[in-house]
Amino acid sequence: MTAETAERMEDAIIKAAETTAAQARTARANISAVIFGQQDVIDHALITVLSGGHALLVGLPGLAKTKLVETMGVVLGMDARRIQFTPDLMPSDILGSEVLEESATGQRAFRFVKGPVFTQLLMADEINRASPRTQSALLQAMQEHHVTVAGETHELPKPFHVLATQNPLEQEGTYPLPEAQLDRFLMQVDVGYPDLEAERRILFDTTGAQEAKPRQALTADDLMAAQRLIRRLPVGDSVVDAILTLVRSARPGAAKGELAQAIAWGPGPRASQALMLAVRARALIDGRLAPSVDDVLALAEPVLKHRMALSFAARADGLTVENAIATLVKPIG
Repeated sequence: MTAETAERMEDAIIKAAETTAAQARTARANISAVIFGQQDVIDHALITVLSGGHALLVGLPGLAKTKLVETMGVVLGMDARRIQFTPDLMPSDILGSEVLEESATGQRAFRFVKGPVFTQLLMADEINRASPRTQSALLQAMQEHHVTVAGETHELPKPFHVLATQNPLEQEGTYPLPEAQLDRFLMQVDVGYPDLEAERRILFDTTGAQEAKPRQALTADDLMAAQRLIRRLPVGDSVVDAILTLVRSARPGAAKGELAQAIAWGPGPRASQALMLAVRARALIDGRLAPSVDDVLALAEPVLKHRMALSFAARADGLTVENAIATLVKPIG
């Protein structure tokens, strides 16, 4: 490759990045026009989708989690569906099943009827209310991007993203997601209560004669192009070192000081991969062509929180995962 060719390719990447960054900022603004007081939640959900991953939204009912997914489907130009998880939900209710049909000539044959997982943006509402068998069916589809029924493999649409919601585990009738399945989610996004001004806007917007409607900013093809572009953005050595230092320090035996005996299990390489993609997406949304260490610090908690756990003794002493992550990022910042 000649220097001239390399320069042309670099210029093309910069131009594409500027266009994509403008589209991403428009998408963020369009979502924020409908979802009030949840800017961090919007940003983290958008970063997750731009990174090509799935997100776990954790929060109490009534905090606009369902509305967020519906709005993102419209704004990002994706076909969106919702599954309400219940204890009696079966894997076939999600993936689909084969039905026996008889033709006009009397011939019988099986036909595959696709389930609701065959969409581009799937909301798995209250995923921890379903049985482990049903949870694993969805999470396998998330990882493999296809389903296998009766020996036949069926590819899922592209792009394919799952935004799952979860009730707090202290509520009755829930099945906690196993650690190996939690690791499939690129981020855990905690959804809290809106502040006073945001809740005031919610009151006026949702109880009046007219309600704000989302406007499309991208198409599904634009989104896939953005996902490919993010993987081509450069990441400096200092950012890579910060990611590796953070993730490796969150593992048992690697932590120092008060955390040395506090961490029961920690993040694997998927956490590093998630941060490598997420910091690029965050930089792009902010109009930057390369991420910084500040991006790593900002995304440390949502990427690591569901990938590590504390020992019983540490929890008994009042230590939380959030406190542990805050301690781990101090030397990096």
